[in-house]
Amino acid sequence: MLPAQDVAALERLIRVKLPDDRPAASGACWNHWIAVPSGDQAGIISILGLTDRRPVTFALGNDIVDSDGHDTEPGSHGRFTRVFVTSELDGWTFVLGAWCDPCNAERSEDVLRLCTLLSSRYGRADAYYYGAQGDGSAWLVTEHGKVLRRYSETGEGEDHLLTMGDPLTFEQTCREELGLQPVWDAALESAAHADEWQWAAFELAPQIAQDLGTSPLRIDSETTSRGVGVIALTPYGVAHGLPAGTYCI
Repeated sequence: MLPAQDVAALERLIRVKLPDDRPAASGACWNHWIAVPSGDQAGIISILGLTDRRPVTFALGNDIVDSDGHDTEPGSHGRFTRVFVTSELDGWTFVLGAWCDPCNAERSEDVLRLCTLLSSRYGRADAYYYGAQGDGSAWLVTEHGKVLRRYSETGEGEDHLLTMGDPLTFEQTCREELGLQPVWDAALESAAHADEWQWAAFELAPQIAQDLGTSPLRIDSETTSRGVGVIALTPYGVAHGLPAGTYCI
């Protein structure tokens, strides 16, 4: 843990940088996020049960999320200990971090629960996973407290157990473009068609997010921003503490 005077110095540096800080897209290897069509950062943080929020620049928030995502040691909870809650970006707030993963065996049901709570208050809440190194995609779409769709294509044998709801219009259009049935039964689909869809679906999460609203992978310095992003602790962070690391401010 840093000495108090070093923490104070870092906080001063962040305060100096924040007035000129501009939105920057996440460039993590493994991207997980919840998207809410609201600028009520405080309300979103409260519903998610996050604590100890601290202002950060986009560079610092994104770097922390990327670093934490690489903590895959067996038995470690480091990747779930904190999240980056952005400022309001074109009317949306993003919560980034592996804790938001809609397809992780440990996190998927809690993420579903939290998104339904968020959508009960804000009308919509979506959660996504996208592996930028060809590691697949997953999406969860909730509206007014109900799940519209959950789907995962990561190459894991348990992916099919996560499926809920009917295919989104975007999914159906993609399948039609591939010459596949827009609405399908995975148990009856041929192996060739299943493979073709899997490879296409691996890349779909950012496209679906953009089609339904916007994506933290597509924001840039021209994106309209209101407020200040924060790093906040999840219940894992409170219980287990934070991983060590060095980050770009």
